[in-house]
Amino acid sequence: MVQTRTAVFQQVAQQARVEINAALARTLKFPAGCPDLLRQAMEHCLLAPGKRVRPLLVLLSADACGCSRKQAMPAACAVELIHTYSLIHDDLPAMDDDVLRRGRPTCHIAFDEATAILAGDAFQARAFELLATEITPPAVAARCCAELAQTAGATALVGGQMDDIHVKESSGDPVCADTMDRLQSIHARKTGELFRTSLRLGALVAQADNELLEHLDTYGTKLGLAFQIVDDLLDTQGDVQTVGKAVGKDVDQGKMTFPKILGVEDSQQRARQLIAEACLALTSFNSRADNLEALAHYVLERNH
Repeated sequence: MVQTRTAVFQQVAQQARVEINAALARTLKFPAGCPDLLRQAMEHCLLAPGKRVRPLLVLLSADACGCSRKQAMPAACAVELIHTYSLIHDDLPAMDDDVLRRGRPTCHIAFDEATAILAGDAFQARAFELLATEITPPAVAARCCAELAQTAGATALVGGQMDDIHVKESSGDPVCADTMDRLQSIHARKTGELFRTSLRLGALVAQADNELLEHLDTYGTKLGLAFQIVDDLLDTQGDVQTVGKAVGKDVDQGKMTFPKILGVEDSQQRARQLIAEACLALTSFNSRADNLEALAHYVLERNH
């Protein structure tokens, strides 16, 4: 029987996740000096079951640009370390105040707030150590460090989280273009930028040309926004057991979400349109980007 593209991708993704998880476990093998409690907290968060979408994007981008996964794996791990650090800090009582993540108690619940903060700090430092020491040549390593640092900083991930906490739609405000612009800006920085940079890191390790980088930028930007729309829909329609984290909190906290502004049906249509546009950006890669295209459809269809 001929396998469908989705079935083939699921096999590819599953094998890649095995490799990613093994590599992530190796990143936590510190020399003497790392306190046991800190190591336990980091293992609790990093090695929890996850989709590994961002490191998958690094590896599949490298594949599409003609680079081996082994070469790109340090960058894949670095991206997941930054993502995990951001989740730990986002979950803190002073931020989103969540008690469940990836089906496990959040770090500050399983341990304590100070340990959670320090675990996040350690992940961030380890990410840049990996890029600086395991990516070659040095000029590529430096560029990877610079791009990931910018994505993790005040104008992107951190800035997006800041606005997500403080910019809320008043129940009396009409839906308008400005509201949508603010919402898309938050999610482009909080989610989309790390998607885009994950793809760029894979391409940079492969030493791809600027034209391919531009196509990957377009794909990543649209994929990241679609991912967040689906996240918003899952917060509205999903259940805790399947999603692996609390649901309904965004509405309870008065946050702007796509379903709240557009409604469920229009949000679903917006996500489908973004995925179609993301896949269109991969045309120049031909069959080399089949797995990236399949991943885009996975993002649209996921239930967790």
